[in-house]
Amino acid sequence: MNDTPVQDRRFRARRQAGRLLSGGRPQTVREALADLAGLADGPLTPDEPVDMYGNGIVRTLERRTAELLGKPDAAYFPTGTMAQQAALKTWADTHGPVVGMHPLAHPERHERRAHQVLSGLRSVPLTGAPRLPTAAELAVLDEPYDVLMLELPLRDAGFLLPDWAELEALYDLAERQGRPVHLDGARLWESAPHLGRTLPEVCARAGSVYVSCYKSLGGHSGALVAGEEEFVRRLRVWRHRYGGNLWQQWPAVLSALAGLDRELPRLPGYVAHAKVVAAALAEAPGARVHPAPPHTHQFQFWLPHPAELLDEAGLRQAEEQGVALFGGWREPGPQPGLSMTEVTVAADAAGWSAKEVTAALQDFLALL
Repeated sequence: MNDTPVQDRRFRARRQAGRLLSGGRPQTVREALADLAGLADGPLTPDEPVDMYGNGIVRTLERRTAELLGKPDAAYFPTGTMAQQAALKTWADTHGPVVGMHPLAHPERHERRAHQVLSGLRSVPLTGAPRLPTAAELAVLDEPYDVLMLELPLRDAGFLLPDWAELEALYDLAERQGRPVHLDGARLWESAPHLGRTLPEVCARAGSVYVSCYKSLGGHSGALVAGEEEFVRRLRVWRHRYGGNLWQQWPAVLSALAGLDRELPRLPGYVAHAKVVAAALAEAPGARVHPAPPHTHQFQFWLPHPAELLDEAGLRQAEEQGVALFGGWREPGPQPGLSMTEVTVAADAAGWSAKEVTAALQDFLALL
């Protein structure tokens, strides 16, 4: 059940809309159960017992993910927050408890600083700029750290990625300094097109890689951390200590496997189409797309209007015209009335042409 009347209204408005531009159509529990049941007769579910404490279908997902990322093994976690903590804590056992990360990184902004409060780790800010740090910045950083964490892409800075040369320079520096690299790759799946390399190439020099099962793949929940076999063996110890060794996890794991089959091959197309959508949105008066062009299939879209008015216009357009362009808006900066929404170009946006995006945005702005 939704928490507020506004959330309930948004749920109903997006469900009844005939066309959606950003994100996907929300589901009822009945619909989600029907989708899950529909996987029972597919190729993903061999006639075997359900998993118990991480065997069976869980190991199938772990092995498949490790192969996709070019790593020997992987461990499944019920949440990404737990996965991040376990990975960093495992590195702390062998290298030290100080983690170099961006101030906008997910553990700092969206995990209630659990790495510090629960895990006894300490973070060092790598740069104050709203982008990934450069190797030159880290080479002269005067505060020591033990593990280098890179969020690819850096979500709160606009889903930003470095270019390949910049990433290689960061790997080179970490190698010279003897520091392992942990990739916060919750959205790594869609990063390969911008970097111009395969996922195994992107991950080859990282000691550990965290990926989400639902942020881009559309699974119900869960995450994985991939790495060398000895690292993953130690990682599973911390998974147990943090309470992640669940009795059964097959529904979430099954949906993640379906995501690898269905969504992973589509992501390059989403990334390409995001550039078309972003360019059309940027034509609106006072609008700004960041980054331009987008690095992945997600980007920030800014308009010079109060968030409350933009939210109401979006709900009215969905209810009255059957068109849902955006999710929620917020005013994150110091300038009142300058609002931002995050746009996710996925399956529902695939049929939108640039002209259709422009026309729908004009209708949206007319409702302000």
